[in-house]
Amino acid sequence: MLKAKAIYKNYGNLSILKGIDLEVSTGEIACIVGSSGAGKTTLLQIIGTLDTPDSGEIYIGGQNTVELKNEKLAAFRNEKLGFIFQFHQLLPEFTAVENVLLPAMIGKRPITAATSRAKELLEFLGLKERFEHKPSQLSGGEQQRVAVARALINKPDVILADEPSGNLDSANSKELHELFFKLKREMNQTFIIVTHNRELAAMADKCFEMKDGQIVT
Repeated sequence: MLKAKAIYKNYGNLSILKGIDLEVSTGEIACIVGSSGAGKTTLLQIIGTLDTPDSGEIYIGGQNTVELKNEKLAAFRNEKLGFIFQFHQLLPEFTAVENVLLPAMIGKRPITAATSRAKELLEFLGLKERFEHKPSQLSGGEQQRVAVARALINKPDVILADEPSGNLDSANSKELHELFFKLKREMNQTFIIVTHNRELAAMADKCFEMKDGQIVT
């Protein structure tokens, strides 16, 4: 599903990534762990096409994303990738359904079918009674589940998550982690997750530990 080969990234004279290789198969949950400053988020942003490597190749579903530019890259990102962030990044003036719909609307998908899928996803994630609630009316755990539904709306090949449980208490963190594995089992969903949560990392199919811009284990 995903293969990164010899990824290097510098910011000025600062070397951030120093020849990263990793491979994740369809339906796997892979975690990237390591201390702050190890390069985890930079790697995730490059995998997610939000940043570009100085050299190397990244294949997602057989497509070398480094070769894509501008509109083609944006369309690929919208169709093939889903994103979950630590602080949810929900729009406060929009309802749960409207927040979930955003990637589908950006991708110009038929609104009726997209709305139906958004509601199905929210119901699947235990939010059937929250369709019309705005983020301020939801708990932190509920907001993150809305963010998960948003990441799933376009049926992406890979979901990329950056510290998805970092802003949640232990009970909601456990619930979110269990949800990821439910999505793996029932939807064969692939995840790449940057996390400091060792419990989640221990449960993952693969765990890549980074240190000083390299994968060490």
